[in-house]
Amino acid sequence: MSDPVIVTSALPYANGPIHFGHIVGAYLPADVYVRFRRMCGDDVHFLCGTDEHGVAITLKAEKEGVAYPDYVDHWHERIHRTLQRFGIEFDAFSGTASHRNEHHAPLAQQFFTDLLRNGWLVEREEEQFFSESTQRFLPDRYVEGTCYLCGYDKARGDECPRCGKFLESKRLLEPRSTIDGSRPVLKSSKHWYLDLGRARDEWLRAWFLGKHGQWKPNVENFVLGDLAELRERPITRDLPWGVPVPLPGTAGKVLYVWFDAPIGYLSISKQYFAKRGEPERFEKLWRSPNTRLFHFIGKDNITFHAVIFPAMLKGTGRGWILPENVPANEFFNFEGRKFNTSSGWFVPESSVADDPTDVLRWALCSMMPETADSEWTWSEFQARVNGDLADNLGNFVTRTLRFVEKFFEGAIPPRSGETLAQDKALDDAAVRTVAEVREHFGSFRFRRALAAILALGGECNRYFDAEQPWVLVKQTPTRRRAGDVMHACCRMIDLLAVLIAPVMPATARLIRRAMHRESVPLAFASIAPRHEFPNEGIRGAPLTTVFPKFRDERGEEKTALFRKVTDERVASERARLAELASAAVAPAPATTVSPTKSPAEALAATVDYEGFTAVDLRAATIVAAERHPKADRLLVLRVDLGFQTRTIVAGIAASYSPEELVGRRVIAVANLAPRTLRGVESQGMLLAGDDAGGKPRLLAPDAATPDGVRVR
Repeated sequence: MSDPVIVTSALPYANGPIHFGHIVGAYLPADVYVRFRRMCGDDVHFLCGTDEHGVAITLKAEKEGVAYPDYVDHWHERIHRTLQRFGIEFDAFSGTASHRNEHHAPLAQQFFTDLLRNGWLVEREEEQFFSESTQRFLPDRYVEGTCYLCGYDKARGDECPRCGKFLESKRLLEPRSTIDGSRPVLKSSKHWYLDLGRARDEWLRAWFLGKHGQWKPNVENFVLGDLAELRERPITRDLPWGVPVPLPGTAGKVLYVWFDAPIGYLSISKQYFAKRGEPERFEKLWRSPNTRLFHFIGKDNITFHAVIFPAMLKGTGRGWILPENVPANEFFNFEGRKFNTSSGWFVPESSVADDPTDVLRWALCSMMPETADSEWTWSEFQARVNGDLADNLGNFVTRTLRFVEKFFEGAIPPRSGETLAQDKALDDAAVRTVAEVREHFGSFRFRRALAAILALGGECNRYFDAEQPWVLVKQTPTRRRAGDVMHACCRMIDLLAVLIAPVMPATARLIRRAMHRESVPLAFASIAPRHEFPNEGIRGAPLTTVFPKFRDERGEEKTALFRKVTDERVASERARLAELASAAVAPAPATTVSPTKSPAEALAATVDYEGFTAVDLRAATIVAAERHPKADRLLVLRVDLGFQTRTIVAGIAASYSPEELVGRRVIAVANLAPRTLRGVESQGMLLAGDDAGGKPRLLAPDAATPDGVRVR
């Protein structure tokens, strides 16, 4: 038995639906890898669950008048259903809320006390608005008052709806709580910070550099940029929902959601083994140097899983294992733009309702953003289904089994014993393909694995065509050769079922059922490309009678392993997107201009050409985003310039949430002198313009412009 393996996927946030971008980023690759490792005979435990704390959840739940547990339960169930739709099969899918996982809060609190005891936490005081009537600290969006810029008396703590300016809540005139209208007071609040800079200097950098060449190059480059900028990071905040800080006098303080969420991997694991009646296995696995831990995530989560979480694990001093690998994927877009469920720019469930799960899994794997951004397009989906599946793999399987049904009474014929050069060449190709596919699946190169499978499918189709069994079978002297050809083709089908199983498990089982080989395990460990069927052949096999039946565009009933995607369907989906795009650029309805803001801003002073060209503008992509710990109107962004990643602080929190910014293309001022904004150094600026309401909107380069290209 090999070393035990723990595989996790990023915990989806229980505050909204997940889409194709999430599936292909963290969940499908993990599921494929788990299935592959199990087919190799490994002891694998696949864990996930929803991330169920944080201010975004409290705000949405309170706005909807729903209790926090009920709110996260709704999204937990919906997210789980979506994952199941794509055939993602976890050993445990739980969450971080106490009513769902009784192990989470105690374990997260243990992490906090261990880190505090070992000197990895720094304590600080800061002023925040406090409601004496409700005895709670108020986030900026819970405060309302008179704008100190324009005098509007219903300004929010983060921005003024009238003048459209970002505000500092502590400067509001006549501030009041949005909960009950009472006047809040400024009160000092104690918080704790994780000393990541010290961890980097003492061991983290050396540990990561020791992984050189083992992790994906995109992950290595991202982490190298992170290590240069590590600083103390807050791990607590004042909220009514979360894991309580386990210290006296800290009522109302909880662990920051980014801190408690990755601990969910351990708490869900603990819950999983407890339910299995094996509670002792939890610590045995998570502390054994022989256990291999893999985190499957998207690009926006690299920092948390490759830098921060390892610092947390080691800082406890309890010997928790560190990740063996963090095979993060890049961003997955949709038809040239970022997935956006609120605007309708996504693939609706109704659009793929009739597509088998395995077909979607194959298509998504073939487009997977393994080391660079990629995208779903309807034309690419059509090509993958029609070309890869229907015309290649499906064609070979169906034509072979139909031939056996028609000319050999549905019994796979035994081999005569004679092997020709072309038979050996096909076997040799199969042997090479098995080795390549195992290597690619084991190294997270799923697209290459699929390409190798398709290459073998092409070899099989060419072998069938070259041998012309339809000619051989009609003549007595060559009928035996036709049987040998069919025997060889059926062996290849049996092998292809194993190779596609990690990606298309249901299809692999269907093929095995068609050939009456359900009892033979789909396992890489026992695969033998040159195996033979029993001498008497396989009789009584269902063959193509178990394949899907459907009507084609002419209304004729068909039986085939895969159904093609029609041009009409692609055109319909593109038409839907064209309508969305037209609506997005349609002229905005007339609006009343606020008397406090002039209808047009005066032109700035003229600059000469040299002065303008001195500003270095670069196309870039936002790869991570979070709220500024000390200013609700600011967001702290990680911006990929192609050649390096920088931290940029932007006052755009009134227009965008951190979640919707990740993956967004932007234009950055790359040669601006660094400036510290509320304690965080900003290493550039993003171009933006105000919308009709005075809110900033980011400007973006054309989708075809790569990151790092200078804007001229």
